[in-house]
Amino acid sequence: MTDSMTESQNTQTESFAELFEKTSRTIKEGEVVQGTVLSIDGEHVHVDVGFKSEGLIPLWELMADDGQVLVKPGDTLDVLIEETEDIDGRITLSKEKADRLKIWDDISRAFEADESVEGVIVARVKGGLSVDIGVKAFLPGSQVDLRPVRNLEALMGERTAFKIIKFNKRRGNIVLSRRALLEKERERQRRDTLQTLEVGQIVDGVIKNLTDYGAFIDLGGIDGLLHVTDMSWGRVNHPSDLFQVGDQLKVKVLKFDPETERVSLGLKQIQPDPWVDAAHKYPIGKRIQGKVVSLTDYGAFLELEPGIEGLVHVSEMSWTKRVKHPSKVVSVGDAVDSIVLDIDEGNRKISLGMKQIEPNPWSLIEEKYPVATRVRGTVRNITNFGIFVGLEEGIDGLVHVSDISWTEQIKHPGEKFEKGDEVEAVVLKIDKENEKFSLGIKQLQPNPWDDIQKRYPLGSEVEGEVTSIADFGAFVRLAEGIEGLIYTGELAAEPVSSPADVVKVGDRAKAIVTRVDPNEQKISLSIKAIHDQQTRKTLADQAAEMAKSQRSTLGDLLAEKLAQKTEE
Repeated sequence: MTDSMTESQNTQTESFAELFEKTSRTIKEGEVVQGTVLSIDGEHVHVDVGFKSEGLIPLWELMADDGQVLVKPGDTLDVLIEETEDIDGRITLSKEKADRLKIWDDISRAFEADESVEGVIVARVKGGLSVDIGVKAFLPGSQVDLRPVRNLEALMGERTAFKIIKFNKRRGNIVLSRRALLEKERERQRRDTLQTLEVGQIVDGVIKNLTDYGAFIDLGGIDGLLHVTDMSWGRVNHPSDLFQVGDQLKVKVLKFDPETERVSLGLKQIQPDPWVDAAHKYPIGKRIQGKVVSLTDYGAFLELEPGIEGLVHVSEMSWTKRVKHPSKVVSVGDAVDSIVLDIDEGNRKISLGMKQIEPNPWSLIEEKYPVATRVRGTVRNITNFGIFVGLEEGIDGLVHVSDISWTEQIKHPGEKFEKGDEVEAVVLKIDKENEKFSLGIKQLQPNPWDDIQKRYPLGSEVEGEVTSIADFGAFVRLAEGIEGLIYTGELAAEPVSSPADVVKVGDRAKAIVTRVDPNEQKISLSIKAIHDQQTRKTLADQAAEMAKSQRSTLGDLLAEKLAQKTEE
């Protein structure tokens, strides 16, 4: 009985003590205190904060988005005293504001201790991004990454760590930096990488940037250059053809200078060299197919497999066409058949031929157009040395200017022919090795100079028209295409200073043939010889007359003597 009374007295003593503590305790507005949930009704959560009166928190502050109440009687939580006592003597509390104050305290502590905070990027704002770290903070665009980020929208919703670089609680201003943490981490990685990096080592990297000449790869705090020539055994026009920024790949360390921290990397060096045993794969004479990957003035490069290209020289593209540029025959991307003509493994060169796929038409040309055959064709081109006559596709014959006429002096073939003219000619010569075809037009007719000595024998008298006068003499047309030359000294019996003093163009002239040269196609004439002939004839006649006269006188004397003797 005594024990029960004692226990009851102790309980009453404790209740009085608690009540005294509650009634004597002072609660200040704006203070954050710990409370215990007593009950929950339709509008409020009733909380005991150690005061004589209960505190009330609006129910919506402690509800999830789906309407579920997040607390239950007996739970403890930190709350902010908004109002000490209302009309009913109750205290107005706020869980949301208490949390916000706690967040500011945590942020302030992290700023002072130079610690990072976590947050979620929630919006794009002027000059950067808005980040939720419990309260809204500003992340400048220059502090987002180590390099400028063009597409900030792609970071929306990303949760990551930040460093607080500016903090003003009174103004509610917080500025963050993600770059500062990345730089710190990069420096740590750099130190670790420098300790382990070696030439010949195969390492993992991430492509950070692409240029025309290569790709910069982050090896972990250190950037290495993968030059375009070390990306592939095959042709690489631009690194972007193979990679994108952010790609991960394994590369080999080719060179490393710890002092300058320069690193040269290679990708093809960890792949098999396709040129090993290339001569066995591509023997001379083998027919292969490749893709045109490049054109130059002198030919086309075909990719036979990644890392192996062959050159089709422009001269090996067609048997018959004169290809001025490879683009006239093939285009980049075309699949082309060719024949291996030569291979040089040491210098990594393969010579290919396209025309060798088809038979050489020049090998049949002698059978089709034997020497002395008459052919017809069209004038395709005119030069100062002759005309090219097309006999069939890709087969042109040359009529040299000297083979156009036996007798005419032709200065330029354009005087007699135009492109497109149809002509007849005779096959003179075929040079199959050099793919040359010689034709002649004058050979269609007999050479008038072959019997020139019979037509104009030495000493014969001829007559013709003066066609031209030169300083050294006058040219006389004897027949169509046949002219003779009378040198100045042969124009008259007496010496003359100029041919124009004796003859003029258009005059008819008689002369004696003094020289005939069929090989050089020259005839020499002389008017003086006619005068000489006439002089010699006159002198001969005079001599004959005198001889006759003398014979008459002697006869008369003899007859007279004979008559006298007879009379006697």
